[in-house]
Amino acid sequence: MPAATMVERNLMIYRHTWPLLLAEVFEPVLYLLSFGVGIGHLVGHVPGLPDPSTGYAEFVAPALLATAAMNGAMNETTFNMFGKLRTDRTYESILTTPMTVRDVALGEVAWALLRGTLVTAGFLVVVTALGLVHSPWALLVVPGALLIGFAFAAVGLAVVTFLRDWQDFQFIQLAMLPMFLFATTFYPLDVYPRPLRVVVECLPLYQSVELLRGPFLGEAGTGLIVPVLYLLALGGLGLAVAARRLEGILRT
Repeated sequence: MPAATMVERNLMIYRHTWPLLLAEVFEPVLYLLSFGVGIGHLVGHVPGLPDPSTGYAEFVAPALLATAAMNGAMNETTFNMFGKLRTDRTYESILTTPMTVRDVALGEVAWALLRGTLVTAGFLVVVTALGLVHSPWALLVVPGALLIGFAFAAVGLAVVTFLRDWQDFQFIQLAMLPMFLFATTFYPLDVYPRPLRVVVECLPLYQSVELLRGPFLGEAGTGLIVPVLYLLALGGLGLAVAARRLEGILRT
């Protein structure tokens, strides 16, 4: 499969820079220790959850898992891909081989998905070691992270085709940071007034958090259907836009 060649290429490059993945695991661990454990001692248990004994650190951990999957995938298809697309002209060289633009797009999304899942799996090992995992349903966060990685990698791939220079990355941060803060990462959806809840429920990170928080806390019911369909649709749309835009950029 030609797209697998892109994954193999990136693996060969990352064999020299794999400590960067450890840094991406380290970031959510710091958030967990500062907010989940530190503030958790002041908050105690989170009200409104099915299990009233759920601690604040257990509530925050799956949200940080979803954020790690999102950041891992987005970093790969935005920052790293922009350099290959606009600065190094890497893809122009690759397209002199039998590979097509579609192969490049699928290969980059597959690699970003793999990277996001590795970061999430590493963080899952940490939260398990901290004693925050109490249900075997928590293993579902791994396929959940795959789906989150796919959705955000495809969106990142589409977004990077619209960027003109490195300064435009500020627009990505302008969207990512508020989404991280307000997508029920640190508190339940019930704290918002009803009109604002609708806005929050439309955020892709909120749907990602919902996909992981339920299984992590031992609940895996039909409530996962909406996040799964949402992220599949988002990823499919992002991939379609990215393939079309890349075709126009690299073939002109």
